[in-house]
Amino acid sequence: MREILGRRRRLRFGRRKGNAHLDAALLSATGWQWPVLPGVGLKATGGRGDRQRGCACPDPDCVVPGAHPFDPGLLAATTDQRMIRWWWTNRPDAPVVLATGGRAPCAISLPALAGARALAVLDRGGLRLGPVVATPTRWSLLVAPYSLERLGELLYTKDCVPSSLRFHGDGGYLVLPPSETGTGAVRWERPPLAGAAPWLPDVETVLDALVEASAGAPDGGSRLRY
Repeated sequence: MREILGRRRRLRFGRRKGNAHLDAALLSATGWQWPVLPGVGLKATGGRGDRQRGCACPDPDCVVPGAHPFDPGLLAATTDQRMIRWWWTNRPDAPVVLATGGRAPCAISLPALAGARALAVLDRGGLRLGPVVATPTRWSLLVAPYSLERLGELLYTKDCVPSSLRFHGDGGYLVLPPSETGTGAVRWERPPLAGAAPWLPDVETVLDALVEASAGAPDGGSRLRY
């Protein structure tokens, strides 16, 4: 009987974890109208008892393990509740991937230490910020949708744009909490407020602080836009 109860506890725990991902995907898609899709996720690597995990995609040298779309591809991102329920019912631990741009938020990401510095500067300036997504290595500030043309105009005026700064616009994506990727857990550093779709600042209001904070910061990973 003790073994059966233990098995039931594990099953209940697994369902709660899966529900967290499904709930997050449904909130993004149906509550905020942000198109999402399941990320590729992680798989165990090495022998029995080895806790290391790598990307579940076919690339053994994947530089963003678990943190990207694969099957389905990015173009499958949707706000359709039935599709989202089907995806996360079949893959309850799949990362929640936001397709950025269009009518969805865009984002700017930078190394975690630089991100903390940038938020401190923006807070001291009294600037209102939207949600901020954090992993152990990088922080991402969600901003209002911008076009590549507008972003290009803004960056053209800068003397230097650090390579550690990444832009997630049209055709890009961002992994949302409570996902797990190869770099660790994804969490909200600044969580969205309950209610309607989160308010988002314009990219112009935060770009200077992010560029300055990123100057001289280590890249902290791949330069792929994700």
